Amino acid sequence: MQLQRFENKYLVCEEVALRIREFVRAYLELDENGIGKPDSGYPVHSLYIDSDQLKLYWETINGNRNRYKLRLRYYDDDAETPVFFEIKRRVNNCIMKQRGGVRREAVPWLLAGQFPDPSHLLSKDPQQLLALQRFCHLMSEIHAKPKVHIAYLREAYVSTSDNAVRVTMDRHVQAEPDLNARLTAGMRQPVDVFCKDVILELKFTSRFPDWFGELVRIFNCMQCGAAKYVESADAIGEHRLSREASVFAQTVGDTEFLKAFPRH
Repeated sequence: MQLQRFENKYLVCEEVALRIREFVRAYLELDENGIGKPDSGYPVHSLYIDSDQLKLYWETINGNRNRYKLRLRYYDDDAETPVFFEIKRRVNNCIMKQRGGVRREAVPWLLAGQFPDPSHLLSKDPQQLLALQRFCHLMSEIHAKPKVHIAYLREAYVSTSDNAVRVTMDRHVQAEPDLNARLTAGMRQPVDVFCKDVILELKFTSRFPDWFGELVRIFNCMQCGAAKYVESADAIGEHRLSREASVFAQTVGDTEFLKAFPRH
């Protein structure tokens, strides 16, 4: 379990994001994954899973103070790279995460409801096995299934001394239904979720840093929700994530699904 973390989110335009980049670089260093990349951003892919009634979606919509999301995170579609099963839990205003990495061939096994085998794991760390077991329990409890693939480019800045402070800027957020856990980087007919806006996240584990306050004041940032899964589900359309859509997707190809369940 990650230490409790607070996350403040803001939507900013690209012009402001570029100015914030220069401001942040006076305090933090670019995440190593962004070094040498265009716009300092690396691709992130998440497959969110939920019940056919979209229980986790509605818990966010209804503003439940204690809620969680289940997602699979990956960074490309290489069969040799791992997939991380993540629980992102909100307790009041605190964010806590559990994460366990597995070999890609183990993903269908776990999504089918089987508990993880030690051979599936990337690490012998018992906390990773515990995270995977907890994920499988929550998934089984609500009968969660793959629903939405979300992709974006992340520009991240980190502290060189510890993980107490982190700043990320997410661009080009796109989403589409993925009811079969394809786990590919490519998309068929994605929707642009936040248009040209950039999602700025200020993350900290204890006290809100003074320079965070200065950043918010200088650039006139207004805190907002910007929940990627909820906004993506809204943009896609709930009808395309329903039980009927899920059953249909299991029996036909991508082309037939897109014809039968078009965007409204």
